[in-house]
Amino acid sequence: MTTVRTPPPPPLPVRQRAVAPVAGLSPMLSRLAAERATGVLVRECGSLYLSEGQVVHAESPATPGLDVLLTVRGALNAEGWREAIAEAGARRLVGRFLVDRGRIAKGALELCHLGALYDAAYFVLGPSSAPSRFRYGAAHWLGPVHPVPVAAVERETLRRRELLHRIWSDPATDDAPLVRIERLDEPAVAPRQAAVLGRVDGTRTAADISRALGRPAFHTLVDLRRLAAAGIVAPAPGTEVAARHEERERFDAAIPAEARAALRATSPAGAPPGPAPVTPAAMTPAPDTPAPATPATPVTPATPVGTATARTTPTAPIAPPAAPPAPTALPARDTPPLTLAPPDPLAPPDTPAPPDPLAHLALTSTDPDVSLLRRLRDALEAL
Repeated sequence: MTTVRTPPPPPLPVRQRAVAPVAGLSPMLSRLAAERATGVLVRECGSLYLSEGQVVHAESPATPGLDVLLTVRGALNAEGWREAIAEAGARRLVGRFLVDRGRIAKGALELCHLGALYDAAYFVLGPSSAPSRFRYGAAHWLGPVHPVPVAAVERETLRRRELLHRIWSDPATDDAPLVRIERLDEPAVAPRQAAVLGRVDGTRTAADISRALGRPAFHTLVDLRRLAAAGIVAPAPGTEVAARHEERERFDAAIPAEARAALRATSPAGAPPGPAPVTPAAMTPAPDTPAPATPATPVTPATPVGTATARTTPTAPIAPPAAPPAPTALPARDTPPLTLAPPDPLAPPDTPAPPDPLAHLALTSTDPDVSLLRRLRDALEAL
C-alpha cells in the first residue's frame, strides 16, 4: 500500500494595513490629511478647503468673511476687493492679484487670512448633527495664501474650546440673541468689551455683533463670556438653546484623551501647544511676592506710565536708617503699585492665572525693558 502525502497549500497573501492616525476632532479630516487629499470638506457649520492634505481656507456663516475683516478695518477698500473678485475670481487667484497690484502687502494678507481661517475652523469643527461630505478637486477662489497643517488647526480649535470653558462654562451666549442686564453696581469694562456691549440689543447674536464690528467671531465670544461671567449680559428670555449646548458638551467630552495628547504632541519641541491662553486672570494683577521684613517706610507711588498688570518686587531690602528718612519715590520706569490697578471685575472666580514667562526677570533684574516686555505681552493677549 502506497501512502501519498499532499503538501499543505501555500499561505494566502495578507495585505499590510497602514496604521490609522489617531482620530482628532474630526476622524474624516484626519484621514483626508493622511491621504494628502485636495478638495473641500463640507460640514454643518461651514467648509474646510484642503490642498495636498493641508488646510488652505475655511468658511463659516458664524464668522465674518475675509472681505469683511479686510474692508471694515481699513486694510483694503471695497472697490479694490470687488476688482480682485472680478479679475481673478474665475482663475482662483484673488490673493495673488491683491498682492501683485499693490492693494495689500503680502504679510498683511497672510496675517488676515490666518486669522479668518482659524476663526472659521473653530465653528466648522464644532458639534454637528449632519453627515460630512468631501468633494475631491474643489478649490477656493481666493487661491493659495498660507497652507496650515490639519494638526495645527485641530490643536488651535481645541485650545480655544478649553479657553472659553475656563472663562465661563455656560456656552449660552455663543448662539442666542443677547440682552443687557441693568445693574446699579455694574462694573467698568474695557473699551473693547464696551464696543461689544454697545451692540447688545436683544436681537443680535455673537455672529451679528462680529460682523457689525468687523472682528473675528471667536474674539467676540471671549468678550461675551467675560461679560456673562460679570453678570452684564445674558441670553434673551425664551431662547431654546439647551439641546445644542448639551450636544456640544457631549462632543467635547467624547474627544479621547489620547487624541488630545496627540494634538498637543504635534507642537515643535520645547514650544507650547498654541498661543498663550487669554484668560481673565491673565489680565488681572499677579500676586506680589512677599518682600523681606523691613521697617515700614512711606512710599509715594510715581505716576504710572502706560498700562501694567503686575508689580515688580525690589531685588534687595531697604536698610533701616538711623533717622526717619523723607518719603522716597519709586523710579518712573517701575510698574505702578497694585492699588493703582484693581482686579478685573470680569474675571470669574477660581480661574488660575497662567505662568508668567517674565516672572524670573522681574525678580532678578531692574532693567526697564522688562516692564516694557510685560506691557507688550499683556497688550497682545488682550487683542
